[in-house]
Amino acid sequence: MAVRNAVRLGVNVDHVATVRNARGGIHPDPVRAAALAKAAGADGITAHLREDRRHIRDADMVRLKGEIDLPLNFEMAATEEMVGIATRIRPHACCLVPERREERTTEGGLDAAGQMAELAPRIARLRAAGIRVSLFVAADPAQLEAASALGADIVELHTGAWCDACAEGRHDAAEVEFERLKAGARHAAALGLEVHAGHGLDYETAERIAAFPEIAELNIGHFIIGEAVFIGLEEAVRRMREAIAGGRATLASGAAA
Repeated sequence: MAVRNAVRLGVNVDHVATVRNARGGIHPDPVRAAALAKAAGADGITAHLREDRRHIRDADMVRLKGEIDLPLNFEMAATEEMVGIATRIRPHACCLVPERREERTTEGGLDAAGQMAELAPRIARLRAAGIRVSLFVAADPAQLEAASALGADIVELHTGAWCDACAEGRHDAAEVEFERLKAGARHAAALGLEVHAGHGLDYETAERIAAFPEIAELNIGHFIIGEAVFIGLEEAVRRMREAIAGGRATLASGAAA
């Protein structure tokens, strides 16, 4: 298959809003963070407007769309409320994710295969509004095939299980998850889907998965914002861009893992 020359980096600014909301007020501003990320080389901005508004708020989404000249990836639950907001704001893309009020962060992939009747009309509305639709799913053939059947443009592979296994030193489990992601990326591309990935990625794991020839974009938030506490946001974004470029360079050398 054709190899993409570069992997785009989408920077998720949710956790800037988490810090703001912990104390109230307007500081730190996730829109300012998005502007800094753009200056450092981000290709897009991601933000998740949760139903409970625990971090990103409606006004943040409006400002991100209006003030940041980068593609906006609107992460959202597949609800009527969120579809209505998205069709008013008209981001570049909407990534449909599972959402539970009690979870700290998104814990798994969307069950596209089990929710096709519910998802189909909402995906159709988003696409009719000119919004690209991404489904955040596990690298499972049934989920990828459901995404294709639903008319999604993109799948974002959930890398959380792999990243957790890497961080915890569970090497055998990490390799199993890595091979599952690799096979999933190939299968998704063969179905005609654009392939993204995200959740739990750091410099090392981002570099490794950027070597998949099918990957077009990585969306990374928590690690970058955490690193920004120590080295600054622009430097954290630059280092992530370098890691992704390093992974991509392995394709040219034939050394991809």
